[in-house]
Amino acid sequence: MLSKKTKYGLKALTYLASVDSKEPVQIAEIAKHENISQKFLESILLTLRRNGFLGSKKGKGGGYYLIKKPEEIQMTSVMRVLEGPIAMVPCVSLNFYEKCDDCPDENKCAVHKLMIQVRDSALKVYRNNTLADLIK
Repeated sequence: MLSKKTKYGLKALTYLASVDSKEPVQIAEIAKHENISQKFLESILLTLRRNGFLGSKKGKGGGYYLIKKPEEIQMTSVMRVLEGPIAMVPCVSLNFYEKCDDCPDENKCAVHKLMIQVRDSALKVYRNNTLADLIK
């Protein structure tokens, strides 16, 4: 299940990508428009800023803004920053692989085989979508 952090992060990114002005947008405006707790949104936007998706400006006229074009922001990157590994189990993760303690042989594990298919189908969707696709 998608976490609220990721859901709200995607909503905030799509809002920033769809505003007419490319001026910084205040957190309060995003929170109000997307019905997100301002305090929770602050931590999400900080995460997105630290990971190179957003820039920020302090003071009067300050706020957050995209530092990349929407078509350059891949959903795989956003999902990994906000949600963590895309794979549902660590033994099929491409970037965060860990062997399962309870599995003697991954090649014979039915769960492993199924989760590879789930991971691959999710990756296909994320790789084929950018922030620009979400605002169309």
